[in-house]
Amino acid sequence: MFEINRMTARTCSMLGQRGSIFGLAVLDAAKEDDKFVLLTADLATLSGMDRYIKNYPDQFINVGIAEQNMLGISAGMAAEGYHPVVTTYATFVTMRSCEQIRHYLGYMQQKVVVVGSGAGLSQGFAGNTHYTIEDISMMRAIPNLQIISPADGASAAKLFHVALASENPVYIRLTGNLNCPIAYKENAPFTLGGSNRLREGSDVTIFACGTMVSTALAAAKQLAEQGIEASVVDMYSIKPLDKEAINAAKGSKLIVTLEEHSKMGGLGAAVAEVMCEDTGFPRLLRLGIADFFDLACDYDGLLHQNRLTAPQITEDILNALK
Repeated sequence: MFEINRMTARTCSMLGQRGSIFGLAVLDAAKEDDKFVLLTADLATLSGMDRYIKNYPDQFINVGIAEQNMLGISAGMAAEGYHPVVTTYATFVTMRSCEQIRHYLGYMQQKVVVVGSGAGLSQGFAGNTHYTIEDISMMRAIPNLQIISPADGASAAKLFHVALASENPVYIRLTGNLNCPIAYKENAPFTLGGSNRLREGSDVTIFACGTMVSTALAAAKQLAEQGIEASVVDMYSIKPLDKEAINAAKGSKLIVTLEEHSKMGGLGAAVAEVMCEDTGFPRLLRLGIADFFDLACDYDGLLHQNRLTAPQITEDILNALK
């Protein structure tokens, strides 16, 4: 089983979240389970699957650019006792195949793990057709479907095995690119419905998901320079959500949600739903992608356009505390 240490953390950082799963974690899964099958919509090489295909050619299917067919095939295989994992770009697997995910995975409860790569704004110059800013809100609304958003490459590999062990269908949302920031340098507990507090602070609590966790940690350091102590919580499990972690933030002066997703329907909305059903919470500041289509540019530029860099986040939190 994959273990997180300084060496594997560096390796997974270089590979990115997608490479950590399809270059490493799937090899362990196929070795341990002859019913494990990996399906892709023509993204084998880009996803780093070459070693897997060489070692397990009979446990691999490339359906071509046919995402809806891929979900139908995987659901049929799950019904026959196989353990399929499907992957392509997040925008295509969630939006183009939404009906198949809703019916086959949600309604029929076929156990398929869906891995969406390049979520958020990481596709850069590919443009709005390839940005994935609505997937959490869409997938959250489908009954029986669980959602995971790893913080870095190493936790992606760990959470992949968590998803395989679940009794439910799972959507894994991968953000960032190669050389992604490191959030975990040692093993930590990962469970569906859980979270990990990576930094302690009494003034502000930042709930973040995906590679925004590392950005939140950087912002917390900048806030500390201003005399503001911020907790940072990795909300890697979007559905089910760790409500206890949210309730524990009642003593903060401000709660912040940070995500590379539309402010509508994502992590911020999920946290707000918990807060509005109880009392005693402070103000909520939701940081995410604004309600418009971005002009295509590089990844860093897109994050800056949406005020999702550590200095901008620090500034917005300081303004909210005034």
